[in-house]
Amino acid sequence: MVTFHHRRDLISDIRFSQDVGKYLAVASHDSFVDIYNVLTSKRVGVCKATGSCITHIDWDARGKLLLVNTGAKELLFFEAPRGRRQNISLTEFEKLDWSTWTSVLGPTCEGIWPALSFVNAASLSKDRKLLATGDDFGFLKVFSFPSRGQFAMFKKYVGHSTNVTNVRWSNDDAVLLSVGGGDTALMIWTREPPGHKESKAVDSEESDDDTEEDGGYDSDVAREKCVDYITKIYSSSIRNMSGTKPHLQHKELPVEDRPPVSRAAPLPDKLLRNNVTNKKKVLEELVLDHVFGYRGFDCRNNLHYLNDGTDIIFHTAATVVIQNLSSGTQTFYLEHTDDILCLTVNQHPKYQNVVATGQIGDSSELPGLAPSIHVWDAVTKQTLSILRCSHAKGVGYVNFSATGKLLLSVGVEPEHTITVWRWQEGTKVSSKGGHTERIFVVEFRPDSDTQFVSVGVKHIKFWTLVGGSLTYKKGVIGSVEDGRVQTMLSVAFGANNLTFSGAINGDVYVWREHFLVRVVAKAHSGPIFTMYTTLRDGLIVTGGKERPTKEGGAVKLWDQEMKRCRAFQLETGQPVENVRSVCRGKGKILVGTKDGEIIEVGEKNAASNTMINGHTHGGIWGLASHPFKDVFISAGDDGTIRIWDLVDKKLLNKVSLGHPAKCTSYSPNGEMVSIGMETGEFIVLLVNSLTIWGKKRDRNVSIQDIRFSPDNRFLAVGSVEGAVDFYDLSLGPSLNRIGYCKDICGTVIQIDFSADSKHIQVSTSTYTRQVHEVPSGKVVTEQNAINRITWATWTSILGDEVLGVWPRNADKADVNCVCVSHAGLNLASGDDFGLIKLFEFPCPEKFAKHKRYFGHSAHVTNVRFSCDDKFLISAGGSDCSLFIWKCH
Repeated sequence: MVTFHHRRDLISDIRFSQDVGKYLAVASHDSFVDIYNVLTSKRVGVCKATGSCITHIDWDARGKLLLVNTGAKELLFFEAPRGRRQNISLTEFEKLDWSTWTSVLGPTCEGIWPALSFVNAASLSKDRKLLATGDDFGFLKVFSFPSRGQFAMFKKYVGHSTNVTNVRWSNDDAVLLSVGGGDTALMIWTREPPGHKESKAVDSEESDDDTEEDGGYDSDVAREKCVDYITKIYSSSIRNMSGTKPHLQHKELPVEDRPPVSRAAPLPDKLLRNNVTNKKKVLEELVLDHVFGYRGFDCRNNLHYLNDGTDIIFHTAATVVIQNLSSGTQTFYLEHTDDILCLTVNQHPKYQNVVATGQIGDSSELPGLAPSIHVWDAVTKQTLSILRCSHAKGVGYVNFSATGKLLLSVGVEPEHTITVWRWQEGTKVSSKGGHTERIFVVEFRPDSDTQFVSVGVKHIKFWTLVGGSLTYKKGVIGSVEDGRVQTMLSVAFGANNLTFSGAINGDVYVWREHFLVRVVAKAHSGPIFTMYTTLRDGLIVTGGKERPTKEGGAVKLWDQEMKRCRAFQLETGQPVENVRSVCRGKGKILVGTKDGEIIEVGEKNAASNTMINGHTHGGIWGLASHPFKDVFISAGDDGTIRIWDLVDKKLLNKVSLGHPAKCTSYSPNGEMVSIGMETGEFIVLLVNSLTIWGKKRDRNVSIQDIRFSPDNRFLAVGSVEGAVDFYDLSLGPSLNRIGYCKDICGTVIQIDFSADSKHIQVSTSTYTRQVHEVPSGKVVTEQNAINRITWATWTSILGDEVLGVWPRNADKADVNCVCVSHAGLNLASGDDFGLIKLFEFPCPEKFAKHKRYFGHSAHVTNVRFSCDDKFLISAGGSDCSLFIWKCH
């Protein structure tokens, strides 16, 4: 036996060359690799790195080259035995044959590095097909080799509690060994031959594949997995504003410095008062009358029948809507303070019309901001119980037990805690962490108060409530053909303890107790987002992502064992292919779609009746009311403009523009409508035919506001570039620019024309209000001249006349929009807190008296009065909702 002690620091790796073991390479943390001749027992070479510790070394197949990894993430090459540094090109490197591969660096293993953790060790199988790694999170991962590019596909195995320090394949590649650092454990993993599936029970969470290799990939599921619910208290301002806010710019003058009372002729009206009604009275109250919108883009099972199918209930923004099917009238539950994420109806006859709804919040600050569950009566709108949650960020799903006495909830925080409540007492029965990744659904068995099922990302668990504690069993896949670990999105129940779960790839898994018994392959062609169990006859409705065909559709009705089905093709003017909620009533199926539509389908004739329309995911920005009809238009990030009827409460028409729309306005004669786009283009449509009259793009940035002059001659277009361009419509659809405003500091936010079409006022993102001549664009600086201008409309958030709309807490959020009524007596505002406020106009005093109204969840982006001031329309940003308020 021979010993050497040439280094003082830690020996980090040691390796014999591939031949008869002629050379031994020894790496240390003091930046050296020493090469020893085993036969002569002498050191024959020294490789010197650049100052960092050596972490891994490998010999080539000839025993003449060493590959070295350093702690500074350097990949170095040394000639053996002398240890001279070699520069090897990528082409030469690709041709080299290595006797072993434990390197964590290089172009062939670039994909093993995750975004956050550190890869400690790697080992390549002898067949050079699989590269195993161990990292600081305790994960063992297996990649295909070579693993090029960033974030390659892998399978993940969990066993170690802390960092994995080393991994090695056995000589025949049949076994993989891994060693833990803090847990001091050696684990032995068996490699299954290709195509072989052992009959042993496979835990549904034993392996993981972040790229959904087993279940497929879906963009909607991927987005929903990663969504971060932020309460509106902490949401940032919807616009990038800078500068001093108006209520801080304004300084009160001492009494002695105030100007004397003038005996000169009074100034003209600030606003053109349109004689649309003979009654010129100040509005006293706003009452919510109707909501267009349904939250389907990231929720499920949040749409139900009430009162034996005479009403339906759903939610959008911070509002729960109950709509009568025969009359179309709506009533509302408005006690929530932020986005509602889930809704369920108690099915027990004793608790008829009892509803539970859960919202987002933040439990780290004031108790009043914590996520909460409201249990309430859908008839009286009386709150029966408020459950302040242990869920840190929000409540993702709620469900009542069979007797109706218990309520189940799951959070959207990282631990995805599952909680059981006695809702009448407001007490928590039990609580337990559910899963490390998103749980989509938790539901009691329809005949039980103690057993329930949770499904989510690579997750299905069968839970039992025992006394005051929760226990669970993971789903066991076993040897069922086509059974594999994948993300589950929905759940339904059958007799004889059967459970059905809908998977990301369109399969339905059938479980008895917690064992998989069979797979209904391709029940849908895409993810199954929702399932509904009919209690009276056991039939099951599924809804998913599937394009309508002769045999298939996004909604299917199945028998009790999910062996036979009937598909429904939904029509709303365009095919429906993404369903998020289903509910079955008497001969009807209620369907909620990802695009914010609610449809009722007849089981016998398959006829579709659309009951709710709304903008799809993305903010609503543009809003304009018709100059003399009870009609308004909205424009949003979903690339559509929509025309709505205020009296009949319905969608009249929709135009898809292909790009996000940011603003819109009607011409004073009602014959044209203009739309400003995010791309910098603007479009003018003829209202009667909705055909393009003209379009132009003189800017490459988003258009923020667009206005027709009162005389129908000019079109003013304001953009993010801090410019307003003027176009003369009398010159025809070529839309030639005849002038523009420059010297605007900041982004244009709002534009208003004067009554005589000779001036515009511009509000900017630096809290400055500027007045310009039309069409020259010349700035008007003389205050006396500005004071004598009568404006055709007032939507500016800036100016002495609207100073009172800015609240004391405006340092945390902005007033986004205002609109003065056509009678010129009232002003409505919308802000970043989701509040609608009603003021008298003008309101020059700071912190003016007002009335406030709740319903939107955050960021009211626009408000407009209808032509006769009978209605106020408000648009939500991220809540994708339009609210219609009656003015009294």
